Amino acid sequence: MKTVVQRVLDARVVVGGETVGRCGVGFLVLVGVETDDTAEDARVLAAKIASLRVFEDGAGKMNLSLSDIGGGALSVSNFTLPASVRRGNRPDFTAAAPPEKARELYDAFSEMLGALVPTEKGVFGADMKIEMTADGPVTLWLDSAILRGPRRK
Repeated sequence: MKTVVQRVLDARVVVGGETVGRCGVGFLVLVGVETDDTAEDARVLAAKIASLRVFEDGAGKMNLSLSDIGGGALSVSNFTLPASVRRGNRPDFTAAAPPEKARELYDAFSEMLGALVPTEKGVFGADMKIEMTADGPVTLWLDSAILRGPRRK
């Protein structure tokens, strides 16, 4: 799984003119699921994101997590994150998981993150419009393959 985590002052996702998810101070998390991802990838990413210390403490240092500041998250599925543009100019989406698997792992990730910090989500597969006020900006790219290390066979 790949995620892009954006520190925000607020964010919301709109589908068909209606707000379906939002957060205040916290993270907008774009989530891309790849073909070989598992529930363990979702767990690793949810735990890491919930504990990222990228909010400023009283001394102005990035030292506080979402839990420390009482923040929340907005989780949005994004099937373009696993795309490759190594060859040519048209993205290759073959690394993206099929929709059924991607939905299952996106939902699992959102649920696991929601067990750690308040989390709302977008609508899987929908044409979503995202509005946010970036904070910093602080933007991090996390890949579960890098965080978990080699898979055991």
